[in-house]
Amino acid sequence: MKISAAMVKELREQTAAGMLDCKKALVEAEGDMEKAVEVLRKKGLSKAAKKAGRIAAEGVVMSYIHGGRIGVLIEVNSETDFVAKGDEFKQFARDMAMQVAAANPKYVTREEVPQEVIEKEKEILKEQALNEGKPEHIVDKMVVGRLEKFYKENCLLEQPFIKDPDATVNDLLVAKIAKLGENLKIRRFVRFEVGEGLEKKEENFAEEVAKQING
Repeated sequence: MKISAAMVKELREQTAAGMLDCKKALVEAEGDMEKAVEVLRKKGLSKAAKKAGRIAAEGVVMSYIHGGRIGVLIEVNSETDFVAKGDEFKQFARDMAMQVAAANPKYVTREEVPQEVIEKEKEILKEQALNEGKPEHIVDKMVVGRLEKFYKENCLLEQPFIKDPDATVNDLLVAKIAKLGENLKIRRFVRFEVGEGLEKKEENFAEEVAKQING
């Protein structure tokens, strides 16, 4: 199949990979765009794996405030100050701050989830499955599956990326590592939401309006 310049351009726009890499991926995938994206992701993963052991001690602390009600601080690391000062790295850090604001993860990776939290979650999930009337011999399998869902909801790297739900945050991280040529790491974050953890007073707006009128 002939690989057109338009196909290469489309794949480049989707993945930000180099022109030659895009053409090679399309040839390997016989023109199938989805398969070509997968080919590039796998290659990116292998490149990223080679860089994963390198120390990333530079970087930025990025802030993001949404509507004055949600605030995020996130630390994203790179190997060099040169990369950390680049616009693409800063945009990636900002995207990650927005991700935390929107999706409210509790951890960066599943390895950070405390064992007691996992055990408690397993206990809850098992009880839910039994209450649904599921046979005991398949409950454990169901718990494993539902625990994966817990990780995807609560671990930043496993969440669907808010700007491209077909990719995970980790997919984006791997692509950036391959493109920028350095090990990158999302180290930590903190998220604040107005009123979070406080007992909120129930307001009866009809009564409030009546008081104001009669006052």
